[in-house]
Amino acid sequence: MPELRHDPLQKRWIIIATERAMRPTDFEVCEEPQKENTCPFCEGNESMTPPEILAYRDEGTQPNEPGWTVRVISNKFPALRIDGDLDRRGLGLYDAMNGVGAHEVIIETTEHTLTTADFDHDQMIRVLTIYRDRIADLKKDDRFRYILIFKNHGEAAGASLSHSHTQLIATPVTPRTVAIELETSKEHYREKERCLMCDLIQQETVFPDRIIRDDGHYVILSPFASRFPFECWVVPKVHKHAFETTTDEELSFLAETMKDILSRLKICLNDPPYNFILHTSPNTEAKPKRPMYWQTVEFDYHWHFEIIPRLTRVAGFEWGSGFYINPMPPEEAARYLSQAAPKSS
Repeated sequence: MPELRHDPLQKRWIIIATERAMRPTDFEVCEEPQKENTCPFCEGNESMTPPEILAYRDEGTQPNEPGWTVRVISNKFPALRIDGDLDRRGLGLYDAMNGVGAHEVIIETTEHTLTTADFDHDQMIRVLTIYRDRIADLKKDDRFRYILIFKNHGEAAGASLSHSHTQLIATPVTPRTVAIELETSKEHYREKERCLMCDLIQQETVFPDRIIRDDGHYVILSPFASRFPFECWVVPKVHKHAFETTTDEELSFLAETMKDILSRLKICLNDPPYNFILHTSPNTEAKPKRPMYWQTVEFDYHWHFEIIPRLTRVAGFEWGSGFYINPMPPEEAARYLSQAAPKSS
C-alpha cells in the first residue's frame, strides 16, 4: 500500500510508492562522457578563467598560476552581479530589485577525472574549509541575505563541465526553501524550546531503520519523507546553526563523513548524477536588519547537507501538486547504502 508521509521541516507531503519499490540497479543512469576539448578548470589553464578570488596554494606559487590545490573564481556567466546597489522598489503589486549578488565556482581539484568521492581526507578538508571561508567572507557584505553552496555532479544533475567543482551564489533574499525551514524551526522552538532538527535526529537514532551511518559527530540518514530515491542528509549531532562556525576538528570529521556517503552512493548506484546543497543560516547582519526576527535562530536552526541522486524525473503531478512520488522507501535506501560500505570504512 502506498503511504503518505509528512515532512515536518518543509511542511510538505510525500508519497512513498511502495508498490513501485525498486532495487538500486533499476535506477542506473547511463551518461555519455562529456566532450571537452580543453578544460578551463585544469591546472595550467588558469588564464582561461576569471581571476581567482581565493586559492589554497603551494608556498611560493603566484595567483592565477599552477600550484594550487583548491581554487575559487567568479562564474564566467554569473546569475547575479557583485557590483551595484539593490535599489529595492515596488511596482504596484510587484516587488523588484537589481540583480546584485555573488556567483562563484569552487574548483575542487587539479585532477580532471577525480570525483569528490575519490578525494583523500586532506583534499576533502580543503574543499570544506574553503566553503567555510567563502561563507564567512561573503557574510561581511550586508547586501547579501543568504549564501547557497551547491554541487551538480553529472550532466543530468546540471553540470556543464565534468571537472569536479561546486558553485556558490549569494543572494539578497533568503531562498524560499530555506525560509520555510527557518519558519518551521522557529515555530517548533517557540512551542517546545528545542531545535526541530535535534529532535528529528534523536527520534531517528531511537528507531534507526533510516540511519546509514552514525559516528557520534555526524549522522547520515535517509529522511522519513524522502522526496527522491536514495536522498540522504548529513547532519551534525551537536547543535550548530551556521556552517561558518564549524571548527577545524569538526571539519575533519565532516570530511570523513562526506567522503563516506558519496563513496556509498558511487558503489551502490554506479556513480549516479547528484546534487548536494548546504543549508545553513542566513546572514543576520544583512540590510534591512531584522534583529527581532533572528532572535532565536542560533538556537532553533540546524545546518545540514542534503544529497539528492538524480534518478527520477519531476513531472506534471509534482509541479502541479507540490507532492513528490518516491518509489524507494527510505528504510530500503538506508539498508542498501549501509551495506555499500567503502573499503576504507
